[in-house]
Amino acid sequence: MLVTVRLSPAARCGAVGAAGAAALLVAGLTAPAHAGTGAAPVTIALSATHLGGAVGAVGDPAVTADVEQAGVPAGFLRLQVVASSNPAVAGVDDVRQERTQDGDRRLTVHPRARGYTELTLQVTGRGGQTATATLSYAASARVGGALGTRYLTGSSDASAAVDAGGGYALVADDETNVLRLYDRSRSGAPVKTWDLGAALGLKKEVDIEGAARVGDTVYWTGSLGNNKDGKYKAERNTVFTTRITGSGADTEVTFGSAYKGLREDLVAWDVANGNRYGFAAGTAAGEVPKQIDGFNVEGLEFAPGSTTTAYLGFRAPLAPAVPGGKALIVPVTNFDRVLASGAEPVFGEAIEMNLGGLAVRDIRKNAADQYLILAGSFAADDNSDPYALYQWDGVPGHAPRKRADLPTNDPGGWEAVVDVPDLRVPGARVQLITDNGAADLYGDGREAKDLDHPEWKKSRSAWFTLNFTRGGHR
Repeated sequence: MLVTVRLSPAARCGAVGAAGAAALLVAGLTAPAHAGTGAAPVTIALSATHLGGAVGAVGDPAVTADVEQAGVPAGFLRLQVVASSNPAVAGVDDVRQERTQDGDRRLTVHPRARGYTELTLQVTGRGGQTATATLSYAASARVGGALGTRYLTGSSDASAAVDAGGGYALVADDETNVLRLYDRSRSGAPVKTWDLGAALGLKKEVDIEGAARVGDTVYWTGSLGNNKDGKYKAERNTVFTTRITGSGADTEVTFGSAYKGLREDLVAWDVANGNRYGFAAGTAAGEVPKQIDGFNVEGLEFAPGSTTTAYLGFRAPLAPAVPGGKALIVPVTNFDRVLASGAEPVFGEAIEMNLGGLAVRDIRKNAADQYLILAGSFAADDNSDPYALYQWDGVPGHAPRKRADLPTNDPGGWEAVVDVPDLRVPGARVQLITDNGAADLYGDGREAKDLDHPEWKKSRSAWFTLNFTRGGHR
């Protein structure tokens, strides 16, 4: 969407008076700097007034500057960056421009340091006419493996993802009920979005934390737990389906069905089995979900060869709920019918597995029933505790094998596995996505989820090479 830009200081002080300048602003034009020359005024409009990037990044998002002057080909107009409010972040020489086929300019910024700056752009046309626009820019710090890192903008709280084919991924976040379609190879905004709030009949977020795809159906689960203040929020007690048609950039999503009682079913099942996992206590009023004996679902995937039995992976509790306890997975053997018709869930024997004291943060399998489990702390929202990837065959009682320790030097917590490669192939690579919602990306003390502009909100994706001894980040 094109935006109206600010008058240049020259325009404000030129021959056009205050009333005339105001009229031009209403019309979406900037005032000419030299009204007496007889040349038509110059205009500049940006595809976005805000832009985000990262130090050392490759393929950061860009903005397009639409420059015009009546009677003058756009290619003859001169566009310059004439000022930066914070050259330590990015100076005038750190902005690159390319000409598009229609004469517009595509602008990218190569920042020097983390922080914010206001970049002033000026276009000059025939007769010395000028106009200016301001681009508000934010740069996050360099991260490890910067060359292979991409940033998904528009949301900072990515929490679940599924492969949409053709190099695209469908990504959910835990702060809204919006699904976003991203090009997995590029940084930038989603190519499509779907807000499912109305279809779900909800105004608050489901707190989407897990997803699993079976054919054209994608199953999504909320965390099912209390909120961070220990309060029950009915919206979070939601599992639902969507249907995918098409693939890649042509992917379309429609709402399927929802079930809003799985939390109570799990508690009743656990109570009937002697309170083995403490679900009743973990869901009690005042109990926060991200504690060792809390209640919080973050993983969802189907059992080997099955389209009916789903695995619910728990971030909390551990089993037993002590440091070094095992990770917990609870099978729902009729998950398809629970969603399709509201059938009463049938639970299988719980699976406890040793993930080195870590819990399930995501679980994903491929068509060959090779699983990757993204393991992390029950508590951490960021990089303050270890993360690792484990390979598993999906068979209860079979132990997983660690494939990689994940780096924890950069902002954000590892949250989603997009898809699983053939794990038998040497050097197999997997793409992971972080939840950056609690991260201070730009050094101003603000959490990313609270930033004012969607262009500055972003999650990070990175590729990892899997080895049996240690992980290699590229």
